[in-house]
Amino acid sequence: MRDLALRVGITERAVQRIIEDMAEAGYLKVFKEGRRNTYEVVRSKRLRHSVEGHCTIGDLIDFVGKPRI
Repeated sequence: MRDLALRVGITERAVQRIIEDMAEAGYLKVFKEGRRNTYEVVRSKRLRHSVEGHCTIGDLIDFVGKPRI
């Protein structure tokens, strides 16, 4: 979380809150590995806003990850 906070430019606590919110909403699955947690994005989960509700998280990740021409 520290690395993510530094990369995004927000506090580590803000990252923790966002991850907790996403897990509670079903966008992330949380797995305990010893003392650490690992996270898996639920790609099939639909976006919340009515305009984008037909798209999934996986669609968004694929779109953002595509190289620009």
